Amino acid sequence: MLHRKIYQLCESKGDVWIYLRDQGRWLERARILDIEGDVVTLRYETEDEDEVCAWEEMVRLESIGAVTQRLSSVPKGNIPSSEILVSDDCPEAEQIRPRPDSSGNAD
Repeated sequence: MLHRKIYQLCESKGDVWIYLRDQGRWLERARILDIEGDVVTLRYETEDEDEVCAWEEMVRLESIGAVTQRLSSVPKGNIPSSEILVSDDCPEAEQIRPRPDSSGNAD
């Protein structure tokens, strides 16, 4: 199942956070480039004091302990509420529909 989920994340081309349990560290904002057998190719960047380094790393599927993906973010600070996107601004296909009334009451 993990293999299938990682394949989906690879196809979506989005950033993910991956925990490598054999190394005990998180890779932040990594991109899954390829999956071949049980080897996953990742690309990510690290920032040092005065430089940014880009890394490409191949890890075994069994060393991946967790994969997370950011679903949304809200900017901090003093932003007018008219500039914050709300669910009504989403495309209709992505909007969450309210559940039907489960109490059985019909209007």
